[in-house]
Amino acid sequence: MTKDGPPPYGFVPPPSAPPSYAQAVGGVPPSSPFTPQQPVLSGAQIVTTVVPIGPQSTHMICPTCHAEVNTKTTTSPGMIAYVSGFLIALFGCWLGCCLIPCCIDECMDVHHTCPHCKAYLGRHRR
Repeated sequence: MTKDGPPPYGFVPPPSAPPSYAQAVGGVPPSSPFTPQQPVLSGAQIVTTVVPIGPQSTHMICPTCHAEVNTKTTTSPGMIAYVSGFLIALFGCWLGCCLIPCCIDECMDVHHTCPHCKAYLGRHRR
């Protein structure tokens, strides 16, 4: 092959720049963390959108049933409640005072579920 001759049959020149997000994935990139996104298979990896979950009910799109919902929240004692109850009992208040942290909202973990399909969506740890 000479430098002045035509390229060989089937030769495709390499791209001058890497593909943009729209070219690589297809479509417009999400503008909000609440935008649902289908998992994208790339080899053996699955990419999903993660919605930040806090202590209050969160407005989101359920990844299981794809309904737009406000999450249903329930509380259960978290690690802080157990550790503080143990410390209270260790310092001599073991006749029931050690159970007080299990009744305080700031010591509770918050579990989020979908009210539509009852799917478990996540936990906010204290």
